[in-house]
Amino acid sequence: MKGESTSVQRTTVVGTGVIGKGWIARMLAHGYEVTATDPAEGAEDGLREWIEKIWPTLEKIDHAPNASLDRLHFEKDLESAVAEADFIQECVPERENLKRDVLAKIDQAAKAQAIIASSTSGITPSTLQQDCTYPERVMVAHPFHPVYLLPLVELVGGQSTEPCTINQGEEFYRTLGMKPLVVRREIEGHIGDRLMEAIWREALHIVNDGIATTEEVDAAIVYGPGLRWALMGPFLTLHMAGGKEGMKHMLEQFGPALKLPWTYLKAPELTDELADRVIEGCENQTDSYTPEELERRRDEFLIRLLDLVRDYWPAAHLNKEM
Repeated sequence: MKGESTSVQRTTVVGTGVIGKGWIARMLAHGYEVTATDPAEGAEDGLREWIEKIWPTLEKIDHAPNASLDRLHFEKDLESAVAEADFIQECVPERENLKRDVLAKIDQAAKAQAIIASSTSGITPSTLQQDCTYPERVMVAHPFHPVYLLPLVELVGGQSTEPCTINQGEEFYRTLGMKPLVVRREIEGHIGDRLMEAIWREALHIVNDGIATTEEVDAAIVYGPGLRWALMGPFLTLHMAGGKEGMKHMLEQFGPALKLPWTYLKAPELTDELADRVIEGCENQTDSYTPEELERRRDEFLIRLLDLVRDYWPAAHLNKEM
């Protein structure tokens, strides 16, 4: 590390898009002093309006006694925004050159002890830290939308990332009520997105081949494997399917089916016809709801679902102490 580590008091979020807003909301709800920065015109007004709208939802979940909207500050200048931060979360658009440039600027302006984390959904940390003078304090911390509710954050170190950076990241994200998952080896897309991408490819093929509509594909997940995955994930779900012998019987019984050509490996070509089917299908599914109503329903559902997961699986696989 560039200097001695300190506990996190002040945080900065760089970029106020969907993911950046989610991080800001989560940090504020857990009592942190948060500085946001974004050069876009109207970014501050849009951020404050959104935070005020979402604040009642945050008050329904665990939040710090000192949580307050008054602890949100906005600074348009990037260097000034990160200068005093202990922890910096980068959330600029998913373009490699842009992220590398912004991270290098953050690295130069941040104080010695600061940790720098990128919210990238797919770029490896070794790529992102190439232009940094102090790459040992740079890592990936990939969250899931909505960030202010979903607890998983994938932590990935690059070739130059020091172990203490990951350790401090784990400690910090736990203070946000999150469940940090340290990815053992960096890989494009990390873990969660690679799994979602596989299902997404197959879903596109099913719609493209006229087997089901977007609504029917969604129903196949919502009322089937999705309910089990919410508690157990794919491996434990199949372990349970093996009866008393668990996964051993499952592999003996259904292992040969893995060689059958049930699924596609590549995504279908995104033709205009396929795009129209997907867009029309999604619009038909949501035509009776405004985006705000859908967001509210989703958030209320997730809050109740997270309570159920905690009740029925207290250890929750990752942070045993939570």
